Amino acid sequence: MLLATTHRMVGSSAFRAVGSARSRRAAFMSSPPTTNKAALARTSTRLTETAASASPSSTDTPAAAGAATAAGYPFSTIEPKWQSYWMKHQTFKTPDRRHSPNKKKYILDMFPYPSGAGLHVGHPEGYTASDVMARYYRMTSHDVLHPIGWDSFGLPAEQFAINTGTHPEITTAANIANFKRQLQMLGFSYDWEKEIATTDVGYVKWTQWIFLQLYKKGLAKQSEVSVNWCPALGTVLANEEVINGLSERGDHPVVRLPLRQWVLKITEYADRLEKGLQGLDWPAGTMVAQEQWIGKSEGTEIVFAVDGMDDQNVTVFTTRADTLFGVTYLTLAPEQGGVPVEHPLVPLITTASQKDDVEAYVTTASSRSDLDRTSNKDKTGVFTGGYAIHPLTHEKIPIWIGDYVLGSYGTGAVMAVPAHDERDFEFAKKFGLDVKWVVDSKEVGQELSKEVAFTELGVNINSGEFDGLTTEEAKKAITSKLSEISAGGSKITYKLRDWVFSRQRYWGEPIPIYFPVDFPNDVDPATVDPKMDGCEHTIRYDKPIPVDEADLPLTLPEMDDFSPGDDPAGCLARAKEWRYFQKDGKWYARETNTMPQWAGSCWYYFRFLDPKNNDAAFSPELDEDWMPVDLYVGGAEHAVLHLLYARFWHQVLYDLGYTKHPEPFQKLVHQGMILGSDGEKMSKSRGNVVNPDDVVDAHGADALRLYEMFMGPLEAVKPWQTSQVAGVVRFQNKLYNVVQSAVQNDSDVAMDDETTKILHKTIKKVTEDIESMSFNTAISAMMVLTNHLTTLKDKVPREAAEKLTLMVSPFAPHLGEECWNLLGHEESLAYHPWVEYDEALCVDNTVTIGVQVNGKKRGEIEIPVDANQEAAMEQARNVQTILNQVDGKEVTKVIYVPGRILNIIVK
Repeated sequence: MLLATTHRMVGSSAFRAVGSARSRRAAFMSSPPTTNKAALARTSTRLTETAASASPSSTDTPAAAGAATAAGYPFSTIEPKWQSYWMKHQTFKTPDRRHSPNKKKYILDMFPYPSGAGLHVGHPEGYTASDVMARYYRMTSHDVLHPIGWDSFGLPAEQFAINTGTHPEITTAANIANFKRQLQMLGFSYDWEKEIATTDVGYVKWTQWIFLQLYKKGLAKQSEVSVNWCPALGTVLANEEVINGLSERGDHPVVRLPLRQWVLKITEYADRLEKGLQGLDWPAGTMVAQEQWIGKSEGTEIVFAVDGMDDQNVTVFTTRADTLFGVTYLTLAPEQGGVPVEHPLVPLITTASQKDDVEAYVTTASSRSDLDRTSNKDKTGVFTGGYAIHPLTHEKIPIWIGDYVLGSYGTGAVMAVPAHDERDFEFAKKFGLDVKWVVDSKEVGQELSKEVAFTELGVNINSGEFDGLTTEEAKKAITSKLSEISAGGSKITYKLRDWVFSRQRYWGEPIPIYFPVDFPNDVDPATVDPKMDGCEHTIRYDKPIPVDEADLPLTLPEMDDFSPGDDPAGCLARAKEWRYFQKDGKWYARETNTMPQWAGSCWYYFRFLDPKNNDAAFSPELDEDWMPVDLYVGGAEHAVLHLLYARFWHQVLYDLGYTKHPEPFQKLVHQGMILGSDGEKMSKSRGNVVNPDDVVDAHGADALRLYEMFMGPLEAVKPWQTSQVAGVVRFQNKLYNVVQSAVQNDSDVAMDDETTKILHKTIKKVTEDIESMSFNTAISAMMVLTNHLTTLKDKVPREAAEKLTLMVSPFAPHLGEECWNLLGHEESLAYHPWVEYDEALCVDNTVTIGVQVNGKKRGEIEIPVDANQEAAMEQARNVQTILNQVDGKEVTKVIYVPGRILNIIVK
């Protein structure tokens, strides 16, 4: 049964389960907020007087708490208080944009997989960054959509179910509840009304609906795909999980088997996916990773005829057609198209004397994964005994098979040019094959070494009529010649492969396809039941039938045993009551493969627009209102596959007219990984995991948020140091006390010129830094301002305190709300206009520069910014330490760099 999750706010009981401070927070959330300082009585009175108005009342708005002395910020009561307020009043509810004059900002996190371990301190970094931006944009008059949900299908939950006998629905629900508690504990401004989980029945329905659109468009097909099957584990393994023919887990034998798989034809969108990257604001490294994975290559297709077989050819693709005259052998993959049988040509061209060696080699290759074969430096191969004919020289070229050539990539055949390819050179040397040099260096008089391949561009030699041409010229000329004689021509290929979409697992979306069931000719279907053991029948996989859209969702069956077993069809094949059904007197069998975890994450950003829509995946009006995503924040580990798959689905929906936007994510930001204190990636096995619950328990959520944004540039990799949290704790304590000082002033304190300039410079710096997501320097600027205001003691201007409060609120929202409340404001600051600065007050009229005498610093002077050399010299003569060095000496030269330095040369 699919997870039909009822999402609820995690209440006080969940908080009580975690430590003492969390218990205090929970208790506070369940009791009326109170004020504990008489000095704040007027704020409480003011709130009480508004109880009957539309503004928050004393029971709606949490009363300001804390001591009016230089004490620590009482986070354990203040933070849950404001979390409760935000939830009660739906402060961050997404606005209706139908008649809104505001610009929009769709701020999205890569939604988490809710593992049993919960969050560690590395996870909130990206969530905090996006939350800072969401809160800032609300204060700058933007309509903001900032949702969250759960990528809740996945192998870990299923594996836990197998090991413990607990249904994955149960563990998934428990994990979601824990994750939700932690995210709410950290004060993120999500619109919880938009919450989704990919395991929700309502979500699965539309994931399956999108699959049907792909199927109807001809982009979903069945194919025999060679996979790594481990009988002992009863599952298909990824290439990375197979080492030397054995499973990484348990060292069990792995074989390559052809399995019927559903495949999505992403290759048909390869060109679109590559071109669509233009104009996106993405990290350069991610753009390159996407381009490399798509792997667009412009080159030449070359056809080699097979000697003695008029109707057989070997076709290869190369980006170095200029080296065609250097081909000394061809290599075919041991398999073709992913099926572990000989290349279709192999049995035809293999001679009797080579037959045993070829068959043995094919068998050995079938046990190795693609990754193992291509990464192994020891190149292996076997001569077939057959030959091809060179299309231009008409020479006979031996044909080999080698496992470094993959049948699933390109044409499954390569032309080997040992003189100009390192891999081919090693292979040729190992097996004593010819090496022909056909490209020379452009450098006159440079003699090439014959001990290594020459892979650089150069000038053609030993290439007949193409001698003397540069590499680029020879490529074009040879390609043109091949086209003239119908032996090849220009070709664009892509490294991208079609997406294998099947999983032989339980915990995933059922694929909404079924097949007719046939029985022997003399059997009446009405008299038999394929669910019964011994009933002879055939499932017609060649006649797939899509589930009617009106019958969606197709849900998972109840099962007690989720283990894959030894049947490559997966555990759903054992759920016979679910698998087989009758319709109009005929028997049918449902597809037993499920979708991969990627499926749910391919389109969740669309469902966030319209999560309660039962009639469509999302409405066109909301697509127009909110898409594309303006800021997408997540880890760089998703730089390729998730982004590529999501863009593919999006472009298909765009072609079908369901969205008006050709790309889903306009701006992408990757947060850097937070390492353990030992500089290693956090993991249970290393014992370096830091639980955010513990940090919040000790220092508060705002302290955690501030520290993670203050550690360094957002995109940088940084080690966690718990001891350094104390620095931001001191900052928030100082800021809290500064605001209390301003509150206690019975009359407004006027700002002096110095404070005014520091304030406006800080506003400018923080604003610009938030816009560029340079959060660490924004916090640093607020620290400087707070330190300055602290020196004013009981003369802190209310205006400065208010503007500092507004600036800190996106970073430390609980602190911001509490200080805003202390300052007498009755409503949340979440939508208060952002602070503004006067550019004129951000410009210094004077500058302090160092003064050197004969290159050694002797003092400093403060001069007007536009002071000339004469004015600087006049001011320098008034500094005694400088005068002591020049008095009575001849000034031979003056070096003056305005605004930076004055150097007086004397003798």
